[in-house]
Amino acid sequence: MYREDQLMKIEHITCYEVVVPAKPGTVASESINKPLHMLPVGARSGWSVQFDQLPKLIVKLDLDNGVVGWGELYRGHHWGQVEDICQVLVGMDLEQLSLQKLPFTFCREYDGFECAIWDAFAKAHSLRVVDLLGGPLREKVRVGAWSSHREVEEVGDLVAGFYEQGFDCIKFKSDLEDDVIKWCSIIADKAPGMQVIIDPNQRWENAFEVRKRMDGMQEIGNLLCLEDPIPRWQLNEYALLRQYSAVPIVRHISLPYVLQGQRIKDAVQAIQLSAVDGFNFNGGLADFQRLDHLAHAAGYPCWHGSEVDLGILEAMYVHSSAAAASCIWPGDIFGRLIREHDLLEASIKIEPPYAYLPQGPGLGVSPDIKAIDEYLISKREYN
Repeated sequence: MYREDQLMKIEHITCYEVVVPAKPGTVASESINKPLHMLPVGARSGWSVQFDQLPKLIVKLDLDNGVVGWGELYRGHHWGQVEDICQVLVGMDLEQLSLQKLPFTFCREYDGFECAIWDAFAKAHSLRVVDLLGGPLREKVRVGAWSSHREVEEVGDLVAGFYEQGFDCIKFKSDLEDDVIKWCSIIADKAPGMQVIIDPNQRWENAFEVRKRMDGMQEIGNLLCLEDPIPRWQLNEYALLRQYSAVPIVRHISLPYVLQGQRIKDAVQAIQLSAVDGFNFNGGLADFQRLDHLAHAAGYPCWHGSEVDLGILEAMYVHSSAAAASCIWPGDIFGRLIREHDLLEASIKIEPPYAYLPQGPGLGVSPDIKAIDEYLISKREYN
């Protein structure tokens, strides 16, 4: 419990670097090898490394009043950036910081440290992170099932399993080689009422290829939306696709993709051009709330995106989603379905199709130190 006569100075930072593999069979068909990490890794190009091969960083902040805050960085962190941020933060009093604008430059590592700082600040004041966002609008948020590329003959059994668990929506990754119309037809048969999100990650290349597929999927009738079907710069084509079909068109605004230059202004431009029907937003606590306010004011729905993360980040996503008026579509909070472990002592409560807001101060979750040690590949400390 925080007292006014105590400081909230960051005394020590511990960084746990872990690699947590995906469970066998949970990502894609065994016959398919299509890595999903779309950013370059060193000298290797995007789409060349599978996401679960990349390390993630768990961050622990120890305050001098005994409070501990936890954060999780997106995959593929840069140690130089991490060390610079730690040097800035060690010795700082959280009461002197603005949670809306932390004292280091925005980068891919920003959100993980923001997560730890908000967790510590909320705990010190006996609040939940969602309370720092203005309080929850809902105590549970919709979530969906997920898969990468699948052979057609596997889709039926896959969706039937998720359907039996209670999921009412599934998201698939896709490229031009996937028979998405057949997928939707099988899903309509095996999981009546289940909705589908198709996410080509810009790999359907052009509007002609999209139109060939949209007609068939619209006829089946279970497509919730089509996300980023063509390259992001073709925003005028997004608008034309939206006019062509009743299939909702969604744009993914992922602020951690600094290298691609994705920014909040991308959502503004999409709204100005009437190019989309909704959004997949991915970002930290303060920026996700900015995006939500923008979407809600303009009357657009969204969901919270992810990078198939571990439990700390997913807890952050639930807090953000619970406080967001526009966040009504099923979110990408499915990491524990895919990864071997979420590195939490007790997983986020998920009863499909909902994830429940964690209770207790801060993020409301506790890291599993034994599990962290099991997946640990390096550890660095900063005083």
